[in-house]
Amino acid sequence: MKKVERINIIMRYINNRSHFTISEIMREFNISRSTAIRDIREIEAMGMPLVAEVGRDGGYFVMNNSVLPNVRFTDNEIKALFTAFMATRNKQLPYLKSRQSLAEKLLGLISENQQDDLVLLNQILLFEGTNPNSPDLLELSDLPYPMLEKLIQIILLDRYLLITIKEEKAINSYPIYLLHLYQEKSLWIMEGFDLKEEKSKIFPVDNLTNVKQYPAKKRVSKKKIFEKLRKQEEAVNLVLELGPKAIAQFKKYHPLKVSISYTNPYQTTAILKTFINVSNSEELTEITNWLLFLGGDIKVRQVPEEVLAGLQERLFLYCP
Repeated sequence: MKKVERINIIMRYINNRSHFTISEIMREFNISRSTAIRDIREIEAMGMPLVAEVGRDGGYFVMNNSVLPNVRFTDNEIKALFTAFMATRNKQLPYLKSRQSLAEKLLGLISENQQDDLVLLNQILLFEGTNPNSPDLLELSDLPYPMLEKLIQIILLDRYLLITIKEEKAINSYPIYLLHLYQEKSLWIMEGFDLKEEKSKIFPVDNLTNVKQYPAKKRVSKKKIFEKLRKQEEAVNLVLELGPKAIAQFKKYHPLKVSISYTNPYQTTAILKTFINVSNSEELTEITNWLLFLGGDIKVRQVPEEVLAGLQERLFLYCP
């Protein structure tokens, strides 16, 4: 590791701790005592307000109410930030309106040579969802549903929510404890525990018309919620063995509730166990399509008859 990169990492390490010692720095970064002391002195010279504690067990702490020096980025860190920033383009993410100010601040932190590199990367790299003929184009559909940001702001304060959802024939309200907020197939989904019906439910964020905190006096404790969820876990009815090609496909895309367990230390084989609700036509279609997406590098140990029938029907349609 280069000295500049190491010192930057040590600065971040120090910023995240109220107290540290030279011995800790030596162990964490695998460096000698003399190198650790030189690095600490250089960090102090850069303006970080460190205070040394005298004594056998003494160390250092960062002085309170002091302005810390600006964090410096290596060339590769700048490229990593910019590449991640580009990859989120056209992804219907929250806070997209802040992208412009983020880009301006990032460019203001770096040198002209680094700016030239980023301009070149912007011309060369294209990601999924980007129009190659107009890579800077942002369609109106790229912006997420406006309620998403409000939802996130409330979740950061409280996960007990009263949500109002526009459904086919009416507008209904549900008291929920939010379990997950995730994006699937460009749609944002809420998974919540319905506090009245006492079961897990899925709600599309696009149908959300209002959200607010649920009154504390009507709440169920988190402990009782997770006890109910554990009791409601369905019996496993789909068991698959995955080879390396199927694992690679799994990593590209898999439904939220499906996970795998590796069966060797090289992570080239795995076992998948889950429950498929065959009475839910949408879930049945989705899992059938997904199993075809995994490819032929799977062995079926257990599968519902409905899923097997769906696979056979699809394969028959594909045959000439």
